[in-house]
Amino acid sequence: GLLSVIQRLKGSPEQELRIVLLGLDNAGKTTLLKRLASEEVSTITPTQGFNIKSVHSHGFKLNVWDIGGQRSIRPYWKKYLGSTDLLIYVIDSADQKRFEETGQELAELTEEDSLTGVPLLVFANKQDLVTAAPAAEIAEGLSLHTYRDREWQIQACSALSGEGVQDGMNWISSQIMNRKK
Repeated sequence: GLLSVIQRLKGSPEQELRIVLLGLDNAGKTTLLKRLASEEVSTITPTQGFNIKSVHSHGFKLNVWDIGGQRSIRPYWKKYLGSTDLLIYVIDSADQKRFEETGQELAELTEEDSLTGVPLLVFANKQDLVTAAPAAEIAEGLSLHTYRDREWQIQACSALSGEGVQDGMNWISSQIMNRKK
């Protein structure tokens, strides 16, 4: 966009940021990452371990770590949190049976010392499904309004169609700009 053109003209180096992408298995993390990287999203296999992609957005290089969400992998999430600039947490909005579980995982994550003050973007994914809960209802269920130690945003989206994804990226860029001031 325009910002990256201006930065190139000024000769300023692209700023790199570390983003960790977490959520329960089958929430749509890898689909979201592929959407952000402008890759094909029609065939996705479950992440066994992690994926790393560098995504260029708003003149920044975002190094995104997509870590598997299977129950057996979650204890290892903490090992990837050091030097994190932003946490993206993805929720399957249509899997209401797992809302309590995903809420507990998010609450534990936000209590980690290495994430103190780190901005949080929650993608309420799979909004294209008729059974999807609205983002506002999910925010209430997760008690996001009680998070006082960090900036947070919940964004309704469909990683499959791309709807709402750019809005989340715009929020990320606003967080980056605010931190630079």
